[in-house]
Amino acid sequence: MFEKYQNYIVAIILLIMLAISVGTALGDAAIMDEVAHIPSGYTYVKYGDYRLNPEHPPILKDMAGIPLQFLNLNFPVSDDLWTKNANDQWIAGWRFLYMPENNTETILFWSRFPIILLSLLLGFVIFKWARELFGVKAGLLALALYAFDPNILGHNHYVTTDLGIAAFSVFAFYFFTKYLKNPNWKMTFLAGVFLGFSQLAKFSAVLLFPIFGLTLLIYIFFREEKIKKSFLGSLKIKKFWLQKFCHYTVTFAVIMIVCFAMIWVVYEANTYKMPTEKIHQLIDTQLYGGSKNVASAPLHKMADRAVLRPLAQYFIGFFMVFGRVAGGNTTYFFGQVTNQSFREYFPLVFLIKEPIPTLILLFSTLAIAAYFILRNNLADFPKNIWKNIKGYFDRHITETAMLLFIALYAYVSITGNLNIGFRHLFPILPFMYILISKEIVFLWTRLRGNTRKIYSAVIAVLLFWLIAETAFAYPYYLAYFNETIGGSKNGYKYVTDSNVDWGQDLKRLQKFVDENNIDKIRVDYFGGGDVIHYLGDKAVIWHSDYAQETGWYAISATFLQNSLYYKITEGRPDYQWLREREPYAQIGGSILVYKIE
Repeated sequence: MFEKYQNYIVAIILLIMLAISVGTALGDAAIMDEVAHIPSGYTYVKYGDYRLNPEHPPILKDMAGIPLQFLNLNFPVSDDLWTKNANDQWIAGWRFLYMPENNTETILFWSRFPIILLSLLLGFVIFKWARELFGVKAGLLALALYAFDPNILGHNHYVTTDLGIAAFSVFAFYFFTKYLKNPNWKMTFLAGVFLGFSQLAKFSAVLLFPIFGLTLLIYIFFREEKIKKSFLGSLKIKKFWLQKFCHYTVTFAVIMIVCFAMIWVVYEANTYKMPTEKIHQLIDTQLYGGSKNVASAPLHKMADRAVLRPLAQYFIGFFMVFGRVAGGNTTYFFGQVTNQSFREYFPLVFLIKEPIPTLILLFSTLAIAAYFILRNNLADFPKNIWKNIKGYFDRHITETAMLLFIALYAYVSITGNLNIGFRHLFPILPFMYILISKEIVFLWTRLRGNTRKIYSAVIAVLLFWLIAETAFAYPYYLAYFNETIGGSKNGYKYVTDSNVDWGQDLKRLQKFVDENNIDKIRVDYFGGGDVIHYLGDKAVIWHSDYAQETGWYAISATFLQNSLYYKITEGRPDYQWLREREPYAQIGGSILVYKIE
């Protein structure tokens, strides 16, 4: 049945995902990062100028900016934020999104729509890749885990880099592993193109370089099948290991050349009208440490040469983002607040943010894999251990590459100094879905009779649980938490920022204020929405160090919890008096409403 109707099932899942994503996109206000990303994408495409938001690569912002070219929009190109200053991205964003001449909701929806389409394409590739590797059932299971993950649905309609880096990393891995098995010129070129696209999505994709290099070395050493149509055939290299080494070394060099050619072409398309002095201004003002940064002098020299100018802009962003990572970010985590990092942050956030059915499948997968590894190797250990290792790497190089990437990316995230959201783990999630589907289906094929029926029923129940939980969470996906902490209503008590509160619920606050006939409400809002744009004169802009008054309060979860940091470091008043109260209402899990009498 699955094989016969697989196309219909995939289409239905993706259409459901599309409907959910469009509905959520229409209901969400601008989140914090979109204030910088949306106007940046618009100006890249319209003006060929990269002065705004240079700390992130352009491809996703370009995608968001293309539909906006067909709208009748105004941008403040005559203001100082454009003519004099460097990277006034936040001021430019507020002006662009909320100036009276522009329709805010139209801008938000059409800039988000290409990201939604990219998320659908990622879902299709996850299905296709898992099906090619492990069969139709695995493909459908992997797609279901992806499409009904509330965390994916919470982010796949925003103009940010998180879904994009996940998508382009999967595309790059897909073609790279195909290249490994069939290293002809077509696959070599495609592997280079999509490796380039991944670097143009987010700078953390730099981690693909060591993973691809290590995977390549492993496969050179362990590949047993002869290379078909090797360009070295005419050289008559008799030793197979030497033929493999030479062939893969040359073709991998081609992949790297194509990758950086892609980076050059896309950055050139985004900077060809940008004045050179603006690039120099970015180098002097935006790099961590300014002119004292070790990269400053080389970048100035690159900017003066037309052929190197696009790469200068690329490396400006590269050094900016890693300077920011080193600087850290104010983080609330399980009652503690710091501008440094917690090593347990990502493991614990993963455990409270991922749906319980997915976690059950994940831990079952680990148990299944461990069981069969031990079963297949302990009987003749250590007699055939080396033979088994060689055979595994030869036959399972794709899974090896996935596991290496998951391990490295998780390690870098855990040991890094930027704890601002589960979204930073998105690049590993598609690989996790695929590997889960492999082991679940593998065990299913080994079972017989009633045992298989019971096993199938358990998997069906877990999938129904996942789908039902996702349906009931609509449309508050960004603030989703599983039952281990009591669900989404308690999420803000454990973590904040993009785990819960990125400003997405401001339009819903407007609806709450109108329905409850509230004349005045004190608002301390974290996000990309304009409070006055939505609430007008009903809103009183508020902060934690203002004196307490009677009346209505709407406080973003991030400001509620992060105010503790400023109390500790600066002695300023915080929201302790509100944290001790149960909120009157929660708007989407991210804005807490209090009524003080």
